[in-house]
Amino acid sequence: MIVLDILLDGLFAAIAGIGFGAISDPPMRAFPYIALLAAVGHACRFCLMTFFGVDIATASLFGALVIGFGSLWLGGRIYCPMTVLYIPALLPMIPGKFAYNMVFSLIMFLQTMDEPVQKAKYIEMFMSNGFVTFTAIFMLTVGATLPIFLLPGKAFSLTRRK
Repeated sequence: MIVLDILLDGLFAAIAGIGFGAISDPPMRAFPYIALLAAVGHACRFCLMTFFGVDIATASLFGALVIGFGSLWLGGRIYCPMTVLYIPALLPMIPGKFAYNMVFSLIMFLQTMDEPVQKAKYIEMFMSNGFVTFTAIFMLTVGATLPIFLLPGKAFSLTRRK
């Protein structure tokens, strides 16, 4: 069942990656690679969080590194810029549950201005969910762009024929 969970996680991430890719209108040859990167990156994060107990921010960093280096390698094979591949592949990894809870707690905080105990509870929820959301998104950004800074010559020559 563990393998099935990992495969399903990757499959759903691949579907979401293809959907996000369709919005940005990449070349048709990029879609299978976007799906592959989304599946592998998300499955990597899923495994780290589920089986190794790694927090969401650190797991997001490693998943984004997989996507970043994968887009560097695959982009060179299909003559496509890294960003065309890694941006749609990263989007399924945005921590939506935490972002939703952050906004929800802010709304509830504003609705309970006359109740100090409830107000304190909701501001604590807002801060907690906000830190998780922003830290995970920051780590996604770092992980995906690190290959560009480590290998700038290769990253900026992906669309050049040799």
